Amino acid sequence: MAATHAVLNVPSVSCNHCKMAIEGAVGALDGVRAVVVNVEAKSVTVDFEDGDVALDAIQAAVQEEGYEVAGSHVFG
Repeated sequence: MAATHAVLNVPSVSCNHCKMAIEGAVGALDGVRAVVVNVEAKSVTVDFEDGDVALDAIQAAVQEEGYEVAGSHVFG
């Protein structure tokens, strides 16, 4: 399985509650190795196994917590 690194642009991230909600939801997905929300940069960085979880599922988990994903960059 290929390891993938993605950075999501989430402009509505504004506080520690946002950080905890997103990290909890995305981190609970099978195949996610690590997730870090940067409130100041309004970004979510995710390392995941490409064969176990799709980027669409990660974005959906963020959106289900009430945060819009405005774009993403995928590396690897």
